[in-house]
Amino acid sequence: MIKRIYLLVFITCFQCWAQEESKPYYAFDVNNFYGTILKHNPDISHLITGHPTGVILSFQRKTFGDEEWQRLYNNPEYGVSFIYHDLDNRYLGEHFSLYAHYNFYFLKRHLMFRLGQGMAYSTNPYDEDDNFRNVAHGSHLTSATYLLLNFKKENLLKKLGLQVGLGVVHYSNGNAHAPNKSTNTLFLNAGVTYSFDENVPVYLQKEKGAVKGSEPFGYGFLFRSGINESDVVDSGQFPFYTIGAFIDKRINKKSAFQLGTELFFSKALERFIDFRASGGFNDGVTGNEDAKRVGMYLGHELRVNAISVITQYGYYVYYPFDFEGQTYLRAGLRYYFTKNILGEFSVRSHAAKAEAMEFTIGYRL
Repeated sequence: MIKRIYLLVFITCFQCWAQEESKPYYAFDVNNFYGTILKHNPDISHLITGHPTGVILSFQRKTFGDEEWQRLYNNPEYGVSFIYHDLDNRYLGEHFSLYAHYNFYFLKRHLMFRLGQGMAYSTNPYDEDDNFRNVAHGSHLTSATYLLLNFKKENLLKKLGLQVGLGVVHYSNGNAHAPNKSTNTLFLNAGVTYSFDENVPVYLQKEKGAVKGSEPFGYGFLFRSGINESDVVDSGQFPFYTIGAFIDKRINKKSAFQLGTELFFSKALERFIDFRASGGFNDGVTGNEDAKRVGMYLGHELRVNAISVITQYGYYVYYPFDFEGQTYLRAGLRYYFTKNILGEFSVRSHAAKAEAMEFTIGYRL
């Protein structure tokens, strides 16, 4: 399931790459970083013993405004990146990760913001016999997200440039396998850039009023699925299913707002209720509690070409069993295969605690 999800991300990036017909211009950069693991959860305090280090290798294609979406976002870059990450803790080990990323530019292209989404391999995940202290990473394969905010100057010495800034990298398997407390590493980075061409076209700017373009209300239906496990280690991985409907309003070419409702079915939650009822916890759980939940959410969609970044805030209006809290958050990527058919990869969480990585197919009228 994880491999299928991230295959969608990389196919999306390369489809955008292939659609452009103008001469391609590429750049490469290398960054070293040094940082610290943030204590977002007291359960990982014993894992924060050193200062993680690593290297980021990135390859990207430049854009110059040949297409409207490029001009709307000040001619971003998109490509792939690789991170080697030593977490400087014997129980956490090392991570090797691969991403699809976008670079967005500000302040006359001197300030660069990068968003990368991909998959990581952990060399030393949790093991009940050999590595029971690693409660942060419960599996070899995890989802990975990283952000960079760098000051950047290209072509200082012919094709070579410099960049420096800060970033954060996040690893989590979305509770596909327990335990999954996750880690967030905040770091400083510095590196060099290399442009394959010294002479590049002029960056085209967006036209006045180009962002305008509201549309009538749209309606759609979604089906989400995946696998997850409760916080009880070795309680088993089970499929979950979510059926939803939404209404949205595209207010311009970049943004849309959403209102939706969804019905959750979770086999892992059913097993957790059985565990609480039969485990002698004396907390009033009988085993007859309903594991289904009904949620309503408000959301925002940031549209970048055929890809969108979605963020949603939800509330369970039907919540018969107290599990992790009555509000939830969702963040992820949406890709429009056609005008009406869409796919999503998202993570649903309760504050900083992920419950599930969701793979979604949907239809928008």
